Parts: sequence; structure tokens; C-alpha cells
Amino acid sequence: MDYKTDLIEILDYIDPSRLEYQEWINVGMALKYEGYTASDWERWSQRDSARYHQNECIKKWNTFTGSGVTGGTIVQYAKDQGWTPPSTSREPGHELDWNDVINSKDEGVIVDRNWLEVKEVREPRSWDPVAELITYLETLFDSTENVGYVTKSWIKDNKHLPTQGCWDRTAGKLIQALGKCKGDIGAVLGDYDSETGAWIRFNPLDGKGCKNENVTDYRYALVESDKMSIAEQNAVIRELELPVACLVHSGGKSLHAIVKIEAADQREYRKRVDYLYNICKKNGFEVDTQNRNPSRLSRMPGVTRNGKKQFLVATNIGKESWDEWFEWIEGVNDDLPDPESLSEFWNSMPELAPPLIDGVLRQGHKMLIAGPSKAGKSFALIEMCIAIAEGEKWFGWQCAKGKVMYVNLELDRASCLHRFKDVYTSLGIRANNLSNIDIWNLRGKSIPMDKLAPKLIRRAAKKDYIAIIIDPIYKVITGDENSADQMANFCNQFDKICNELGTAVIYCHHHSKGAQGGKRSMDRASGSGVFARDPDALLDLIELDLNDAVYKQLKNNAACKYCIDYLNDNYPGWQNDVSQDDMLSQREMVDYCKKRISRGKYGEFDTGLNKVRDEVHAITGWRIEGTLREFPRFEPVNLWFDYPVHKVDESGVLRDIEPEDTKPLWQKASEKRKKQAQENKKKTVSEFEIVFSNIEFEGRKVPAQELADKLNVSSKTLLSWFGNGQKQKPDLVKNYEAYFGEDGKKYIKRKDV
Repeated sequence: MDYKTDLIEILDYIDPSRLEYQEWINVGMALKYEGYTASDWERWSQRDSARYHQNECIKKWNTFTGSGVTGGTIVQYAKDQGWTPPSTSREPGHELDWNDVINSKDEGVIVDRNWLEVKEVREPRSWDPVAELITYLETLFDSTENVGYVTKSWIKDNKHLPTQGCWDRTAGKLIQALGKCKGDIGAVLGDYDSETGAWIRFNPLDGKGCKNENVTDYRYALVESDKMSIAEQNAVIRELELPVACLVHSGGKSLHAIVKIEAADQREYRKRVDYLYNICKKNGFEVDTQNRNPSRLSRMPGVTRNGKKQFLVATNIGKESWDEWFEWIEGVNDDLPDPESLSEFWNSMPELAPPLIDGVLRQGHKMLIAGPSKAGKSFALIEMCIAIAEGEKWFGWQCAKGKVMYVNLELDRASCLHRFKDVYTSLGIRANNLSNIDIWNLRGKSIPMDKLAPKLIRRAAKKDYIAIIIDPIYKVITGDENSADQMANFCNQFDKICNELGTAVIYCHHHSKGAQGGKRSMDRASGSGVFARDPDALLDLIELDLNDAVYKQLKNNAACKYCIDYLNDNYPGWQNDVSQDDMLSQREMVDYCKKRISRGKYGEFDTGLNKVRDEVHAITGWRIEGTLREFPRFEPVNLWFDYPVHKVDESGVLRDIEPEDTKPLWQKASEKRKKQAQENKKKTVSEFEIVFSNIEFEGRKVPAQELADKLNVSSKTLLSWFGNGQKQKPDLVKNYEAYFGEDGKKYIKRKDV
């Protein structure tokens, strides 16, 4: 950009009162660097009358040497305040970048200047200045609110500038006085200079001053432009349906539109005014940005200026309120489809999207998988990728065959690739269609979903994916996950991907903290309920509380499988010696192996057997429940998670097991007592062993009385454990026995001694 020809024009879009002190200094440095003069900086700085001091710019200008601040700083400040660089014949366009947004129509554009019908504004023939001013005051103020106005001016550089004026009278008192003045406004407000006119502040003040901090209600903003004719201004203001409370002819080259802002505080006021000015600019109405301040002066109706009237053109035109106008602007350019009549399609219904996962999810729809940590959610999603790529079943549901993208946000690249190969191997599926799986590794490079979505769409546009899997979403969540509106906006990004690509989007999320068993499946996901209600299918994983009986059975099955595999590899024909029932018994299979396997190989066999038994404790049980929009609800699916894959429980072992949190209190209490009894029993056995060994270690016989004393039980109770009474404890004493010594006393010894 040629800054020497453009920077002064660009400065028109920067309000100095909105800049920090250092930013104001930076503008001066940039102007000097680009070859401008101190006068250029000073003229622009005068727009901020509250901070401007004569000759200050000249003094600071001389200190600017080699600052390195360039005209780009001014361009950026202008952009920050809503300025958009115009396209030129030299720069008709540019190559699209990944971050560009493609819009078919600029949002907020209402006015087509090519078809604008101008609306002339003529001075009133019969003019009642007092009535106009009273109408203005009654329209903008309550009777108890203080009004700021200026009738005096001072001259600077041959230009008349307003003084601070007055602010100590209420609208009610002014209206009352005007009603009695017999047409002499000067008798109420003070005489004004007919060459310069008079001014008035459109927001109420606190009666203590006329600065921004004295504004008591951020009710209105000033829209003014002198870069088009009065007739064009009038037409654009009405075409935009601005919520104008009062429209005043300035007596000069512009109309002053007092627009309803209705802001709660100054922060919201600034935000709304920026939005208002931006919409005006988009529609060719170049607003004077110096008028942003809520304490700004506007032209007062009912007075003359250089022989021309400052008069009230209209009141309460356009939309009734800011909210109504804002909703209209936001909605007028929408690309939403029109409503359709059901009668048009009753006899020719459109085809439904084919299933991606039979009975669960259609192609082009969204699915959420929720679960706690250690549920293997990522493994489940990888299993799904493989099932879709190969056209296989996933958790018992048949999947459509096609291309799938896995967006990896959590694992490093090597770990992710290895995990895919491990899952393929463990599932026993032949890798015939590896080209159907694309992996986008983004660990350490993830960005918020609203920025990731367009990048993803661009990369996937020509790939014909039938599913895109995002794992996990906490890496890309934008906003507070407990906020319904923020999460609704977040989930809308998935809709964009679905709509743009015609693909299904599947993602996973974690459970909220605390017990989950007593909740409905759709209430377990962390954060706002939007997560549960937004997707077309929600699959929820919850862990089952496996008891000792289940693990005992798993050990039995694992041992039997190990024995069978070992025998198949080393002893062909062994099946002729073992019945089908014996193949299901750990004891029978291990005994058979002991007889069949030679002593030299038995150590290897026994090591492997103990290993598979120990690995059983790493297996966990899970249940999938679903909330579906397109299909009827399915019966819960029970799974084993045997790292690294899930396996459907075909045996039905998990069917009757409930999550810990769903068990009734009596059942929890009973299980707790049994568990405590077992722990006590183990403790007693351990204590017996230790005490017995300590006495025995001293090389003595173990007297029953001494052993009982150390165990803190009576000798009678101790000896009853070795008899046939009700207190017998075989697990405790099965390797010990009681006997009489030569002295006639009772002793305890090991059975093999």
C-alpha cells in the first residue's frame, strides 16, 4: 500500500478518543516515519477535545527519532475500529488462504445504491422553533433527567467550536420554561450566535458535568455523514430502518439521526455503536466516527445556523427498538430455506439417508460417544474406523463400507499409527482396505472448533468420506462447556461439516464427575445438556462392577483357551482324549496337560498359564446404552474391554450385572458384609501364620495356650478350630493339627512335620 497517499484518508476512520496514550503516540511516530508533518498529527488529534492540548504534538514530534513504527500501525488501528481496506483496480483480488471465509453475500447489506430512491428534505414553511425543541426534549428525555446544551462558541483556526455549555437543568424545567417563553428560545437557553447555531447532548447527564462519565443512561447514538447529499442520507436512513428517535436537519450538509442504542453500560454502548456504524458503512453510509462518544453534541432543532434552519425532520421512524432492528438486520440476509408445504411431498417423500451403522446412525448425521476415562473410547472409535473401512460389524452392528477420516487430537503420530495396527491385529480383521482410512494427526496443533471446521472441510472436500471421527472434542471446545448457548454454537460446527461434506460426524466426550449409574444415559456427558440433545445418536459407556465369581469364570475360560491353544500347537490329536465338557473345565484341562506335557516343557507351560490368569484382572466389563433420533431404542449391549479391543459378551455373563451406583442399598450392604468377612478371614489366616512361625522359629513346640494368647483368643476357641464343631475354620487350619504332648498339654504342629 502507498501510505503517503492513503494514510490521511485512513486516519478519518480512527477515533483518537478510543486509543490508549501509547497508541496515540504510535500514530504520531508512524506519520513521521512515512513522511507526514506534525500538523497532520495535530489536526487529527484535535478530534479528541478532552485530551488535546495545543502545541503538544509539535513538542513530542521532535523527539521521534528512529522509532521503527510504520504506517502499518495506523492501518491496523483503523481495522480495529471497523475500517475495511477497499479493493483497487491494481489489486482486484487475491489467492484464497486457509483462513479466508467465502461468503456469497455480505451480511448486513440492505441498501443497493444503484436502485436507491432519494427522499428530499425541505425546510418547513410554517416553523415553530419552540414546539420543535419541546418535541425533541419530550422524545428523548424523562422530565427528571438533566439535559446538556450549548449556545456559546469560541473561535479556533477561523472555526467556531462549542463551549462545554450547561447541564444543570432537567428536561421538565426546560419544557416548562419554553412553554412560557413566547417564542424566545434565547430567554430560556441563552442567546446563541445565529451564524453557528446551537447544540444539545442527546443522552441524559448527572448534572455534574458533560463528559462520558457524566452520562446516566446510554440510550442514543449519533449517526451523521456529510459525504452524500441530504436527500441520499434521508433515503439510506429510512431504507436501513434505523431505530431513529429524532431526525434533525443540521442546517448544514448533514442530517443528525439520534438512534436508539438502549445499552446497559458503556461497554455495551461501544459494542452496539461499532455494530451500527459498521452496518451503515456496509450500506454506503460513511458515518463520521468522531461521534461515537455518548456525551457527544448534536445539532439542536429550533434554531438557525448561517441563515438556515436546524429543524426536526421526523421522530420515531424505522424499527421501534434496537433489539427489533438488530434481529431484522441479522435475519434479512439469511440463507435459510423457505417453509415447505407437507402436501407437496406426501405422495413422494424424499429418500432417507442410508444407514452408516445399522439401527444406530444414518450417513450425514452426528453421533456422540460418551464415557468415563479408561473406558477405551479411543479404541472404540478406532474399531469403528476399521469396521467402516472394511465393511465389518462394530459392536454387533453392521457398518456401511467407505472412506473415513480419523482426526487425532490426543495421541502422538507414532502411537496413533501403532494403535491402529494393534487393533486390526487383535480384531483378527484382514487389512484389505487400508486406503479407506485417512488419519489427520493434530496433537499439539489443535485449534478451536470454529477455526478447525473450515480447514477440515477444505481438506476433506474431494475425499468422499462417509464418516469423520473427531477424538476427543475437549481439545477443540470453544467457550464454557456448561453454557447452553456457547455449546450450541460449538455443536453447530459439526452441522457445518455434515452439510458441506454430506458425511457423518462422530465424536467422543467424557462423563461428568461423580456417580453415573443412577443417571439416564443422556445425562452422563459432562457439561451442558446440549451435548446429549444435539447429536442424532448418543452412545454411552458405563462400567459394570465385576465380582469375584465373574473373574473366577474369566480365569477358567482363559486357562482353558490357553491349554487348548498349547495342545493344538504341540500335541496334534489330543482332542480324542478329552470330552467337550472337560474342555470347559480349567481343572480337567490343566490336569490333562500335566499328564501329557513332559517335565522339561512343563515350566514353560506353567509360566504361560499363570500369565493368562493374571491378565484376566485387567479385563473390564462395560455396557452401551443409546439415545437415538432416527431409530428405535436398542437393548443395552454388554462388552468386555480386553486391551486393546472391545468384544461383545456373547455368553451373557454381563447381562445381570449392574453398575455399582444402581444397586439397591440392601444389596450394597450385603456385598459389603461379605467382602469384609473375606478380608477378616484373610487377615486372621495371615496373623495365624505369622504368630505360629514366630514361635516355631525359636525351635520349640508350639503350645496351644501360648498361640491362643498371642492370637488374643481363648485356648478353647483355638482348639475348636481343629475339631468338628461349628467354629471349625478349615481354610485357617487345613495345614495344621492339634496333638497331646508327653506332658499332657495340647500343642499345634504342621501336618507334614
